[in-house]
Amino acid sequence: QVQLVESGGGSVQAGGSLRLSCAVNGYSYEAYWYCMGWIRQAPGKEREVVASDYPAGGLTYYADSVKGRFTISRDNAKNTLYLEMNGLKPEDTALYYCAASTSGGCYLSAFGIWGQGTQVTVSS
Repeated sequence: QVQLVESGGGSVQAGGSLRLSCAVNGYSYEAYWYCMGWIRQAPGKEREVVASDYPAGGLTYYADSVKGRFTISRDNAKNTLYLEMNGLKPEDTALYYCAASTSGGCYLSAFGIWGQGTQVTVSS
């Protein structure tokens, strides 16, 4: 079955940048056409969809808190999803998950395939 593996997390000072990668292992029609996204969860906080990309719907979404700083992209030839994060803030500290929709929707409950997560820590 399809598996997602995140990488690229780490520790960075405020104002720095990181690039997260999500490798898609195995063939998946849904992963190509349906929504894929990055979701983060900070300690004591609810999961938040940071950014998502829905090729079949022609839609790209960014949370207001990251708009203008984060960019989601795909490299279909490499079967990889990316999240470029610039101007990082301490509030961005969280465990970041890559996820793929299994229903064609593009909202939190629509994501049925998840990676293990990669930690991002931003210090002042």
